[in-house]
Amino acid sequence: MSETPDERPTPEGAADADDLTHTTDEGDVQMVDVGDKPDSERRAVAVGEIRLQPSTIEAIRDDGIGKGDVLATARVGAVQAVKHTWETIPMCHQIPITNVDTDFSLAEDRIELRVAVETTGKTGCEMEALEGVTTGLNVVWDMVKAVEKDEDGQYPDTGIENVRVLAKEKERA
Repeated sequence: MSETPDERPTPEGAADADDLTHTTDEGDVQMVDVGDKPDSERRAVAVGEIRLQPSTIEAIRDDGIGKGDVLATARVGAVQAVKHTWETIPMCHQIPITNVDTDFSLAEDRIELRVAVETTGKTGCEMEALEGVTTGLNVVWDMVKAVEKDEDGQYPDTGIENVRVLAKEKERA
């Protein structure tokens, strides 16, 4: 027997459909009104990784990628993505970014990117941190795709994985 949406149990801690803040009573999508919320100092940290061939990692370490400095370019892409998240995520507020930190860790067959975003405002910045990670890793892929492709033009060893929010903090300003 299948359950209708109204009969499904609500997971513990989850909002009921009547409590969803991104929908109107009619079910239309809307931006959440945060106008009455007090400003808070907020910080979010996200992380993800790109799996690459060991030879590609070595080329990155040796600045041997023909397109240029992979990590410097990815850092710029990550910061740009953080600043433009409101333009790519529907219903995401434009927030004042006060700081962005990026940290790359190279292993034998992968690069981890950690992005920390800080703001003082009425809403959090975890989406900005996630956008920074995913875009930064996409920039790495774009910079190394010529050396990652196999003889058929495919990417069997390349993959972006484990993108997630590690931390989210809020302090009253």
